Amino acid sequence: MGGLTGDPDFRATTFVVVDFETTTPAGHPAQPIEVAALALRLHDGTWQERGRSTSLIRPPAFAPVTPADTAQTGLSAEQLAHAPTPDQALGALDRRLTSGTPYLLVAQHAATEANVIHHQAQHCPALARTNLIDTIPLAKHLIPGLPNYKLDTLLAHYGIPQPPNRHRAPDDVDVTAKLFLHLIAAADRDPRLDSLAALFKTAGRTAKANQPVQAGLFDT
Repeated sequence: MGGLTGDPDFRATTFVVVDFETTTPAGHPAQPIEVAALALRLHDGTWQERGRSTSLIRPPAFAPVTPADTAQTGLSAEQLAHAPTPDQALGALDRRLTSGTPYLLVAQHAATEANVIHHQAQHCPALARTNLIDTIPLAKHLIPGLPNYKLDTLLAHYGIPQPPNRHRAPDDVDVTAKLFLHLIAAADRDPRLDSLAALFKTAGRTAKANQPVQAGLFDT
């Protein structure tokens, strides 16, 4: 193991790769219609899967599935009509986070997942307090010079096959997890990324629930 994976804080952390598919209603934040999560933990030098979760999510009436959404994801309004509600689906995922266990979420373009979670925080308060690692700045640090850092470009760089159902949350989580493990292997050889703290400084994103609230100008 290198400096990063030899760090006790890194070894104690469970990394939860997460992905949402959403609708984007005008005048409202993106609304989740599918979520998938895959928990990974390094143990004795080997990555182990510690849990997996996936669920369709019924969108609210103001955020119906559009033809563009169906073209992107393959999900239709009929498929989601009787899916779990956000409180059911995200509440179930939230309850899988064990109190006292250090977690970091992992996502491609983590701002997207962070915003969805933040706006659903009432249904998943533990998830909303969990900070994130973004694979994009990590890849930019480790693989400079790529034409872009989209997921498909990074998959091609590492020779990771495209999943059968790209733009469905379970398949995107699987390939993002594979990408993350490739990036961690590269980070392990980088002396600048010798600890979890260094990894977070390079590619971390603080959950909005953990950010300090700026006092109002005239607060006393």
